[in-house]
Amino acid sequence: MSVKKSSQPFFHLASTPSELRSGLKEIQNFYPHRFSDNRSSLRISFQKKSFPAERGYHFEKKEKEFVVSYVRPIDAFRALGILFSGRFDSQATATFQETPRMKTLGVMLDVSRNGVLRVDVVKELLRKLSLMGINAVILYTEDTYEVPGEPFFGYLRGGYSQKELKELDRYASRFGIEMFPCIQTLGHMEQMFQWLEYKDLMDVDGVLLAEDEKTYKFIEKLITTASSAFRSKRIHIGMDEAHGVGTGRYLKQKGYKRPFDVLNAHLKKVREICLQRGLKPMIWSDMYFRLGSKYNHYYDEKTVIPQDVIAGIPKDIQLVYWDYYHTDQKFYEDWIHRHHQLGSNPVMAGGVWTWSHFWAALPFSFTTTNACMSACKKKKVDEAFVTMWGDDGMECDIFSALPGIQYFADHGHADQVEMKEVAQNFLGSCNATFDSWVKASDLDLVPGIAETSKSNNNSSKWQLWDDPLLGVVQPHRPKVSLQRHYQSLALFLQKASKNNREDHRLIFPAQIARVLALKCDLVKDLRSAYQKKNRPALKKIQKKVIPALQVEVRALWKIHHKLWLSLYRPFGLEVLEQRYGGLLARLESLSERLQDYLEKKEPSIPEFETTLHKFYVWDTPDKDLPRMTYGRASTSTKLR
Repeated sequence: MSVKKSSQPFFHLASTPSELRSGLKEIQNFYPHRFSDNRSSLRISFQKKSFPAERGYHFEKKEKEFVVSYVRPIDAFRALGILFSGRFDSQATATFQETPRMKTLGVMLDVSRNGVLRVDVVKELLRKLSLMGINAVILYTEDTYEVPGEPFFGYLRGGYSQKELKELDRYASRFGIEMFPCIQTLGHMEQMFQWLEYKDLMDVDGVLLAEDEKTYKFIEKLITTASSAFRSKRIHIGMDEAHGVGTGRYLKQKGYKRPFDVLNAHLKKVREICLQRGLKPMIWSDMYFRLGSKYNHYYDEKTVIPQDVIAGIPKDIQLVYWDYYHTDQKFYEDWIHRHHQLGSNPVMAGGVWTWSHFWAALPFSFTTTNACMSACKKKKVDEAFVTMWGDDGMECDIFSALPGIQYFADHGHADQVEMKEVAQNFLGSCNATFDSWVKASDLDLVPGIAETSKSNNNSSKWQLWDDPLLGVVQPHRPKVSLQRHYQSLALFLQKASKNNREDHRLIFPAQIARVLALKCDLVKDLRSAYQKKNRPALKKIQKKVIPALQVEVRALWKIHHKLWLSLYRPFGLEVLEQRYGGLLARLESLSERLQDYLEKKEPSIPEFETTLHKFYVWDTPDKDLPRMTYGRASTSTKLR
């Protein structure tokens, strides 16, 4: 499927229109191994042309020169990424063309869930994304942008300054990429509400108080600040998952009002603020479907949205349909149709599953993206982007999503997608080995899972953070030992990390696999030996297994520490390090408790005498594993 060694040719840029020069200069600066000053090298010439279609490119190779004709700057950079793959350099003559099936193929970067990407890292992503043909990048910022006069908005969270956002916007424009913000103007304000400064603006936990003068003055400040850094007039104003809207302080102050009506009234007010500034807003669509569901479920097929509510939705508001769960194309088609019934040709928001993982769940992301994009093309959806959320601490290497984004971008440029070509294109855009990066998803795709392409479990996460004394997650472990699986994976990834320039990132999942090879059976073996009163086995674990595990956990912490600081600002690192520190402290405690028991200083270890139970049986399919948070795996106590 993939190209395992970088074999791309050197290119000499022979002719470039002025609109491409600054972007191409950046590509040359950061990809010097792909360019040559030698005029006898393969040459590339770019020329801007008008096609019957409003977007796309074609190139033709004659002897040692590729002539690329393009419509938009982003089409030229997509063509360059294809040429970097080496797919055509050995052919004496060649022609190739692509017409994007959608006018917008975008990526949303989550910079709010504990980690704020460094400016230089966003720029690196922009370069890689341009070579894939991504022409829109949205920054998801809940409170991670500085707002004048609001010192507690994003307090100690490392938010971007106006100067930095303007710098990113200018940089994106070099490649023909539009940047615009996604903020929150109703729900998802939990970070802000932890400070008493904002208590008067809260309806229920995490949700702003609608139809309140103070609220709209505050939102006006947010919108003005967030939008002013970008040349685009588009803005995503959020409004998703505003659970309980109108039922808290709103209910006490204003009396009962149908939540649908609270939502529409609030939307119209925020829309006015946007229109006064010449902005074109979009919102997530889920609250309309949730409020029409008896179960508050976005994907409830029996949801009912009253006609008067539909009539009250402003038609100049774009609705964004987010869905990264379903593997059936027909489901997406149905929900796109439901959006049409609301009067909107929706913007589609799929996803590459970075959230609650250490490494992106790539096979599942391919499955959902294939279903989603196939439906979008059939239903003539013209704008789509992929999200990469950072829920539960942003533990994932965000770059691990790049194979999923390449697949999404290739889907947006063709009717059908061949994985072999995706792998070659990924080598061109990212200089990395596609198959090896996908193989790293085996951190979670362990033996016993029936359909790995339909599993988004995060078992590596909950096995790592599972408390070594309590064993909270043990009933959900596969019955077979995973030790050999993780040992083999660690060896494979360590070796693969040397294949291509960017494959060094595989060192991180390799070390996770190395830790799990030691930890995956620890609680099971401890409980078995304890219950059988097998003191020699307990002593062996205490003297050999636990010390070896402590060494590997410390090594993982160091690798993750270095990775974090290479990707994000230091704010948020404390969350991860408290987790590693907690695990190391518990391993130390476990060793001491075992020592006391073996020396008969303590008569028992009560944790090992407790019966463990499954707790996710209701929503986990047979022969699959659940997703869990750090908090769920690390303790059975709910702190308050």
